[in-house]
Amino acid sequence: MKKESLADAPKFRFWKQQAETNGLVINNIDEFYVRRRHNGEVLFAMLEVDADTPEGDKIPPALFLKGHAVSVLVCLIDRETKEKYVVLVRQRRICDGSHTYEHPAGMVDAGDDPWEVAAREVGEEIGLDIKPAELTQLNNRLLFPSTGTSDEAMHYFFVERELPRQRIMDFHHKDMGVASEFERITTAVTTLPEAHKLITNINGLLIHFLYLNTVGDYETMKLL
Repeated sequence: MKKESLADAPKFRFWKQQAETNGLVINNIDEFYVRRRHNGEVLFAMLEVDADTPEGDKIPPALFLKGHAVSVLVCLIDRETKEKYVVLVRQRRICDGSHTYEHPAGMVDAGDDPWEVAAREVGEEIGLDIKPAELTQLNNRLLFPSTGTSDEAMHYFFVERELPRQRIMDFHHKDMGVASEFERITTAVTTLPEAHKLITNINGLLIHFLYLNTVGDYETMKLL
């Protein structure tokens, strides 16, 4: 297996091009840690960047290189009552070591199509087969969760599907995930207000407001 060098990684090349386009003069980059996928591609990296701004200052040097990511709100609608449910994923996270509730999500390389990645992640993490064309994008520009320390940029999507209530509940407490990515996921079906109380991930909270605003469900928004 050939390891992809950092300089050849699409996410690194994209970040560097954007930084230089926005006026940074990059003098040196030190690699402290690079994690790769099983196929040798760069997954993420911890870097120290020596760069000058157009104003003549030094940019803060720490960079957690992650690239783009997708997050998908999956809304399942009871065919009879029209009540809405969302499907969350529960897994243990490094932020504090606890189990967290999140919406299906995944990392995107610069050469990948976010719609395709989003559809794939929904299948892998909750077991719902969808096509990229079924997704609706919620943001028309890249949004950065941590501008001071990471290049990570988010693509937010939602998908709605009407199903019988029993079929909706079939998605509750399913064991999912990809072993090679160290994922041990359990699904959870909740109402959106319940999900808002369970989620501590900022991306998850933001996607609720983006979704409700897009579909015009302001009554539910009042309950959050």
